[in-house]
Amino acid sequence: MYKATILILGGGVGGIVTANNLRKKLPKDYKIILIEKNKEHSLAASYLWLMVDKRTPSQISSPLKKLVSSSVEIIYEEVQKINTKEKFVSLLNSNIKYDYLIISLGADLEYPTLQDESKGADVFSFYTLDGSIKLRDKLKNFNGGKIAVMVSSLPYKCPGAPFEAAMLISDFFKKKSVNVEVSIFTPEPQPLPVAGPQLGQAVIELITSKQINFYPLHKISSVDTINKKLFFDNNNSYNYDLLITIPNHKVPKVVVESGLTNESSWIPVNKNTLVTKFENVFAIGDITTIPLPGRWNPDKPMNLPKAGVFAHSQAIVVSDIISARLLNNKHPKGFCADGFCMLEAGEELAGFAYGNFYGEPNPDVKLKQLGKIWHISKVLFEKWWLAPIGFTKELYKQLMIIGSKFFGVQIKL
Repeated sequence: MYKATILILGGGVGGIVTANNLRKKLPKDYKIILIEKNKEHSLAASYLWLMVDKRTPSQISSPLKKLVSSSVEIIYEEVQKINTKEKFVSLLNSNIKYDYLIISLGADLEYPTLQDESKGADVFSFYTLDGSIKLRDKLKNFNGGKIAVMVSSLPYKCPGAPFEAAMLISDFFKKKSVNVEVSIFTPEPQPLPVAGPQLGQAVIELITSKQINFYPLHKISSVDTINKKLFFDNNNSYNYDLLITIPNHKVPKVVVESGLTNESSWIPVNKNTLVTKFENVFAIGDITTIPLPGRWNPDKPMNLPKAGVFAHSQAIVVSDIISARLLNNKHPKGFCADGFCMLEAGEELAGFAYGNFYGEPNPDVKLKQLGKIWHISKVLFEKWWLAPIGFTKELYKQLMIIGSKFFGVQIKL
């Protein structure tokens, strides 16, 4: 008999970190189950490199079981139902009871304006592994013209990704001596608005220095994929030769049906403990919504960005809280919303954004100067994340922690 069963839904960043950290902290008489429909895990942060032919799919993928402690049970199925009142989760042919539940199912992606594939020629995305492969193949055979990087709607995960993509694509064609015009369209007033005006302006200066056009406050209304034309709510339009979309993000249907979401369509959680309105049920990562008070425009409230770095740190906090409760230990510190991002800029250079997103009245987030060291740091992170559990993984971890301290920042892995 197990003393308690902890059930984790979703084998992405949040789910993997939660499972491994709980296993380190809890004795073997506590059962930990991870439910994930995919046996193969790929690192989404590396899709950008795959897109510009700097990685192969095998280089950024690993069997999930190699990344998770062998004493964590993995069930490769899709969740059919979440019953928070009777404390069980339904799979296709079984129900699993839990004492604690952590929901880390991420966001589903959809392309509502591009349903007819016969009309979707030259429309691509790098937000999935398959999408990045298709985009890579297109870019390798693209002979020049206008490339539009379009944010379909808000919110979307990895707020820096559209800007990184534009810079990497620009660099890709510069090296090939192919003439392209790269433009970014977004409904946001600036890049990464939640990080504050200072960081947003720094990113604008960075992309414009690379002759990349930036069009803020451009909310897409329709896409004419036959004539290759974008139409926006502000009555502007744009003709493209290649369209790269940041897809719409939505909460998975099984979560909507569970009664966990609010009017935002995401799961509200306590900003410090990540607990939901249901007993012993936590939610972490992209599936959550956490309002950020005290921002510069009270008429437009903002939420914590959807990013892997937050899923990671939230997973540590939640696993610490659950293990402390089960073992009657001192209650650990809560989630503090310190976040960082290595912002790829092409030419094997990257910037480093770091700060406290809970800061008031505005977040204290700054972008450090471009350098190869930040690009190397992102490469090290990739290798650490995809390394199997064991000595090699721990070695990469220590290298990153030591390196971050040397350059005046402190990251938690």
